[in-house]
Amino acid sequence: MLKLIQNEWMKLWSKKATWIMAVLLIVILLANAGITKWIESTSPAPESDWQEMATMDMMMYQDQLQNSDMGPAQQEYYEGQAAIAEYRLANDAAPFKIESLQQQVLDGHMMLSLVTLFTVIVGAGIVAAEFSQGTIKMLLTRPVNRWKILTSKYITTMLFGLVFAILTFVSIALFSWIFFGTGDGVFLVWNGSEVVEGSYWAEALKLSALSLASTWMIGTFAFMLGTVFRSSSLAIGVSIFLMFVGVQLVFLLQDFEIVKYYLFTHTDLTQFYTGFMPISDITMTMSLIVLAVYFLIFMLISYWTFSKRDVTA
Repeated sequence: MLKLIQNEWMKLWSKKATWIMAVLLIVILLANAGITKWIESTSPAPESDWQEMATMDMMMYQDQLQNSDMGPAQQEYYEGQAAIAEYRLANDAAPFKIESLQQQVLDGHMMLSLVTLFTVIVGAGIVAAEFSQGTIKMLLTRPVNRWKILTSKYITTMLFGLVFAILTFVSIALFSWIFFGTGDGVFLVWNGSEVVEGSYWAEALKLSALSLASTWMIGTFAFMLGTVFRSSSLAIGVSIFLMFVGVQLVFLLQDFEIVKYYLFTHTDLTQFYTGFMPISDITMTMSLIVLAVYFLIFMLISYWTFSKRDVTA
């Protein structure tokens, strides 16, 4: 299996398209940091008193806690945020500015949608390309089970997504340090009973790891489509379409019970730590179970199709 994965990894990085995606990712992240710095220097936002903002936030969070329709995850989030705002005011603990290394790193998980996009491209084409190029016959003549070949391709796709996620995290940290430098402020967390000072690096890594759930599921979906239909363009098109439209459908279906079992209700696991939950009465455990079921369905379809397909014609 390791040899198969190594072979697929070498084939992937022998393509110019892979290097183009890597360079494009870095250029986009560099441009994002540069544009943010340029806007800050040319049109600086008016200075605001962080104490006033913290007071307004605390009042807003306390008002939100009066909402009886709030789920347990949202309840815990708003309780924690209200406690953090109150602690900042009582202890003169200023938050990070938006234009700082710390805050940019904390918000870096939002850029992982780019990683999802590139993973979809790789996952959709890694099997389909073998059929379109006519190399599938030579590949399957090896004395290796088909399921091992497909598994090596899937693992390679997920490794690609992981490598690009690490590249994104490192690039954001580097470019933020170059353009903004480290700022003043204190990162605070609510541990369920009290407010304590935490590590923004650990928080950023946690949010990035949770964001990879979307990369994993949409990448797996694209991999399945590429395997079943042997068309990378179809798999990429459908996957990217659902990537952008799927979340919007959550809001359209939020009044129906079926939305709790809809894939895109659960792909963003950061919702349990950011308070933005379109469906309030779901839990992390439920989301993980739903994602696991979809994953098994996608992979069963992929393996069954690949193992039964006749490539002798």
